[in-house]
Amino acid sequence: MKNTINPVNIDKEILGGTPVFRGTRVPVQTLFDYLEGNYTLEQFLDDFPTVKKQLALTVLKNAERLVVAAQ
Repeated sequence: MKNTINPVNIDKEILGGTPVFRGTRVPVQTLFDYLEGNYTLEQFLDDFPTVKKQLALTVLKNAERLVVAAQ
């Protein structure tokens, strides 16, 4: 079994409970806003260096699974 860590942290003491990338204060929504605005993942990572690429990819894969499951 693969040992995985939840890439998202929700804590009312961090940005009032806004979901953020674990170990950062960067809201997960910011990644989706970047992608929606036609920015690349690399541009997002350059602008938010505290977010590790693997965390961002895991969030995107989880979102994909949720969308596919909802279909």
